[in-house]
Amino acid sequence: MKAMMISASRNSEGQTARAANAVLAGLGEKGFECERVFLPTLRIESCHQCDDEGWGLCRSERRCVIEDDFAEVVSKMAAADVLVFATPVYMSEPAESMKAFTDRLRRIVGWQKEGNPLLGKQAVCLSVAGGGGGGAPKCAWMMDGLLKSYGLELQDNIPLRRQNLQMKLPHLADVGRWLADCVEDAEG
Repeated sequence: MKAMMISASRNSEGQTARAANAVLAGLGEKGFECERVFLPTLRIESCHQCDDEGWGLCRSERRCVIEDDFAEVVSKMAAADVLVFATPVYMSEPAESMKAFTDRLRRIVGWQKEGNPLLGKQAVCLSVAGGGGGGAPKCAWMMDGLLKSYGLELQDNIPLRRQNLQMKLPHLADVGRWLADCVEDAEG
């Protein structure tokens, strides 16, 4: 079984990574092979809204014409059994790299269910706020709507803040173990 973390943080040692790594540790305990992708380290452009109607091949062929790292990440997501989305929170919103990625993702999977490689995949989302932490719930709400519209089975959507992160790390490992059980239940 495979799990994939899609992180909008560049810092592999920061708060967002610590939260996501706790979930992955729980999945790892259940035998999952875990891969980590840090979106800011990749070349992922913003949507070009290719034709006059604002679409392109994404609508007719479910693929993007931009030649960057986007297609490879989506291919890896399609091969994974579990997806862990993790984003820092900036001004109550997901980080820019997550917004660019999810804007393009919705164009190839969000508008219809037939042929959607993410349909029914188990997922969890972490929105990790620094500063005062007050923007985490709004960011989590935004990510909830996006991820569910892609056909994902969003099992949990957790707003976190730097002030409570250390206390919640053991709980996040529990979330990973529980998510592994969700995959087994969905398959069985």
